[in-house]
Amino acid sequence: MNTQTPQSLTPVRQFTALMPSSPRGAHLARRAVVRQLTAWERPYERAEHVVAELASNAVRHGHVPGRNFRLTLRLAASGVLRVEVSDTCAERLPRAPGAPAEPDDESGRGLALVAAFADRWGTEVGPEPRKTVWAELGCGG
Repeated sequence: MNTQTPQSLTPVRQFTALMPSSPRGAHLARRAVVRQLTAWERPYERAEHVVAELASNAVRHGHVPGRNFRLTLRLAASGVLRVEVSDTCAERLPRAPGAPAEPDDESGRGLALVAAFADRWGTEVGPEPRKTVWAELGCGG
């Protein structure tokens, strides 16, 4: 059950950057999170793991030649950090939160890490052709 009001998630600080849709871009996204949260004097360890997985997925499953992915961080007054990774491959959505990976699946287990580090996560589609995979981390960063 979500007990947070929309006002409690209104960002007081925001960071956004376009990253190349490549392994280097995924690495840069991870470094950007550490740098930005350090500047905001916030813990970064959980967010670093979440971004590593979401950026890697954007590169691996959401790559469209010539298009970047977007990393956005939103820090609310309540202390909730929302991490968003957007790519331009809306037709390839991740498995729903809580849906188990099948034993024969070659991918999809990384989102179990996102679920373990985040308080909640999900996917939003639009505007076309974009999809955003997001995760929210509480006051513990």
